[in-house]
Order: sequence, then C-alpha cells, then structure tokens
Amino acid sequence: MSGRAGLRVGLGLLAGGQVVLGLWIVLLPELFWKWPWVSHLPPYNEHLLQDFGGASLALAVVLCAAVATMERRLVLTALVACLVSSVTHLLFHARHLEPLSAASAAGFMALLGAAVLLPAVLVWLAADGTALREPGAAGTGGRPG
Repeated sequence: MSGRAGLRVGLGLLAGGQVVLGLWIVLLPELFWKWPWVSHLPPYNEHLLQDFGGASLALAVVLCAAVATMERRLVLTALVACLVSSVTHLLFHARHLEPLSAASAAGFMALLGAAVLLPAVLVWLAADGTALREPGAAGTGGRPG
C-alpha cells in the first residue's frame, strides 16, 4: 500500500469513527449515555450531548473533505483538529477513571490512546507532503499544497 493510500485509509477510518459517534449521540443520546465509560460522569445533559454529537459530525465533514481532496493543507488541518480533540478527550478521561474497574479503565485508556496515536502517525506521514503525491507523479508532482 502506498503512503497516499495508507493516509487516505487512515483519514477514512477517522472520518467514519466521527460519523458513527456523531450520529449515535445526535440520534440516540440516552443510549450513548448508558455506555459504561460515559454514564459514570456528571448527570445526563442532552444539550451537551447534542453539541458534542454535532461537533463530531462537523469534524467528520472536514475529515471527509480531506479524504476526497487529499490536499496537503486540508489533510493536515483535519488531522491536527482530530488530534486536538482526541488529546483533550484522553486527558479528561484520564483524570476521571475512579468509578471504573482497573480492566475497564485500562481498556478505555487503550482505546483513547489509539484515537490519539492514529492521527499523530498520519500527521507525521502527511507532514512533508510525500505521501500526498499522486502515484507516478514526476518531480514534486501531485497536487500543490
């Protein structure tokens, strides 16, 4: 798999995850709230959940645009936005693990860590623009960016 294809797949995975998360929260906020890693937090607040779901869908739009265009600035912007969201999410939950069992907390932190690692690796892959070049492009080739 070329770097470009790997980058596109990774962006697609991030976008798909945000679509699923956003739709789940927007359409079924009470079901999302019942998830054990969420329900141990402060009281249910549909307004905040709807806002979070909408923000997840907005991030998915930007990630999907990056997948479609593979334009360097857009790809990097989408990935950094995803990374900022993932890091802040991980840091919040790392400070609020008390109600979870050790195994559940470890699994949750591993999941959130992967959500940070994937966009970080993709930023590294996209940073110099090499992975964004069209296959077979001569010289600097590919789309300007």
